[in-house]
Amino acid sequence: MSDILFKTRSPLLVKQGTGVTLTKNGQTGNFKIDGSDTSTIQVSIGQAVQTSSNVQFNDVTLSSDSLTVGTGSDVLVFSDGKIVGDVHFQQEVLNTQNLFTIGNLIYKGNVTSSNLVIDGGNVTSSVQTGSTKWGEDLSQKQFFTGSLDVTGSVKLNGSSVMREISNDVNATDQSRTAFVTEYATYEFLSGNQPERDYLRKSFVHTGSFVNSTTARFTALTASAPTGMTGTTENDFMFFINGMLIENDALTIQQSSTNLNLTLDTNSLGYTLSSQDEVIGFGKFNS
Repeated sequence: MSDILFKTRSPLLVKQGTGVTLTKNGQTGNFKIDGSDTSTIQVSIGQAVQTSSNVQFNDVTLSSDSLTVGTGSDVLVFSDGKIVGDVHFQQEVLNTQNLFTIGNLIYKGNVTSSNLVIDGGNVTSSVQTGSTKWGEDLSQKQFFTGSLDVTGSVKLNGSSVMREISNDVNATDQSRTAFVTEYATYEFLSGNQPERDYLRKSFVHTGSFVNSTTARFTALTASAPTGMTGTTENDFMFFINGMLIENDALTIQQSSTNLNLTLDTNSLGYTLSSQDEVIGFGKFNS
């Protein structure tokens, strides 16, 4: 005897929907359930939706206020017009509109921009072409921890434009728009040291009596550097007992380690004696 089946007068209609597929006996479609068929109707949605599954949608539209992804410190909340949480991009990000950040914006790589403006008050503006500005006024200091390579001119406090820092040890350019380095200054002044030292030589010696017209100084005259006039009697002053001897009435001659002073006693009207004190002041070597 076969099983007794009860058939309903108003069957239950099961219909497929968006993303939902119905299958019975290898066929897909819509099916009626009226009790006359014991076949199994399988309902599938095209992908697994277990908690461990990778679920994919082509498009998601949220009708509620927000979507929360993740838990704890890694939570990411999507709501109308904003994303709350840390977002890590592993590929390139193309932003076609303005990007505003409420917190800090930290880049771990290079920042490439045709125009970089830092601070809304335009404290620093670095552009690909044109002028770059650091600071708002003279009270703000700028610090460079590395090397500074300036290919153009340097203008300080509105003064004349300084175009270079010169290392010319000879100062041959005589430039009005160049700073000199410490090395260039040292070398230039060192090159002038013979002239400087010669011009500063000024020593006093006491002469000894030789005869009535001659006094002798145990000293050497200073030698003038190349390019300067040689040392003459005009570079000295001689005194006898405190009285200045006129230069046109005397001659000097260097002999070995001694300087001989010879007087024109006829022009002076007096002669030397062993009791006289003769003092020489001028360009002795030491």
